[in-house]
Amino acid sequence: MLRSERPWTDRRLSLVCSLGLLGITSFLGASCQSALPEESPPLVDMEEPLNLFAEPADEAQRQQLPLGTFSGLELAGAPSSLDSAFGSNGAAKGLEVERVVENSPAAIARIEVGDLLLEATYPGQAGPTTVELQFPSDWRAIELGQPVGTQVDLLLDRAGRDAHTHLVLTERSAPAARQEAARFREEQRAGIVVRTATEVEARAAGLAPGAGAVLVGLSRNSPWRPAGLRFGDLLTAVNGTPLGHPQILLDALRGAPKDGSIEVTYRRPNAGEPGAAPTFAEPETLKIAVTQRGRAVRELSIPLVFHYERTGPKKTHWSALLGALRYQHTPAAWRFRLLW
Repeated sequence: MLRSERPWTDRRLSLVCSLGLLGITSFLGASCQSALPEESPPLVDMEEPLNLFAEPADEAQRQQLPLGTFSGLELAGAPSSLDSAFGSNGAAKGLEVERVVENSPAAIARIEVGDLLLEATYPGQAGPTTVELQFPSDWRAIELGQPVGTQVDLLLDRAGRDAHTHLVLTERSAPAARQEAARFREEQRAGIVVRTATEVEARAAGLAPGAGAVLVGLSRNSPWRPAGLRFGDLLTAVNGTPLGHPQILLDALRGAPKDGSIEVTYRRPNAGEPGAAPTFAEPETLKIAVTQRGRAVRELSIPLVFHYERTGPKKTHWSALLGALRYQHTPAAWRFRLLW
């Protein structure tokens, strides 16, 4: 019986061609891939009224507010997240001292720049009151709430060691420096934009400067809309925790379980004359569902064979066999193409 075989050179050529085709396919597949976005694009249905873009022009009203007491401490802003406000052992990191005014109570107490204030203890109506210091509003609440002559005992961290000192609050002769309002966006679990309340707004609602968050943006699909919240509402607490800074609200939203909910306490501004001092209605608490934003882009690809892509929730596109088959779909129309 005769048997014929392909020469070794033919088989080698076939193997080289196969490997070459595989390499080209892999190269084309790799070159066609694009990096996945790490952040979702901004919500296109977010509504931010123009009259709420800037903070209220209430400096004249702020100058007329009661001055409170004076400690001589200027503290760093709030941490970027609650995780950064705590150490690895769960202990509060405290507030960093940025400046100590000369000849002030803080200077007399030998507090230094870079110290971290951890706790403050002062006389209360029912005995000594101890406050863990996490946000600048915690310290401002003490300066505004305690009378001249109050002794405040401080636990601070200096170069990794705990230290104790005390200062005596004195009379303030000029208003504290104004703090610029900051805006915070949450587009994954709620679809909202908030800004820090001004000192006038915060104190009118019974809060310390730096506390509270004003609702200045809402997505059309935000669960906060059907819950009843409106632009301009002043948020004062979340899940029963006072809102010492808007970051507390953002972390509560991001830490909520899937399909869970949070409790938000707010105060609605009363209608008043332009330029008049703001007033607020009594606090109300709402239970609001927490949602999860869908992914903006989904893609499936087998190089040179099949490619599927969905851009946004209403636009899809797929192609097969090197583009010989193509299909596009939008809410308004669809298109199918056979061959090139």
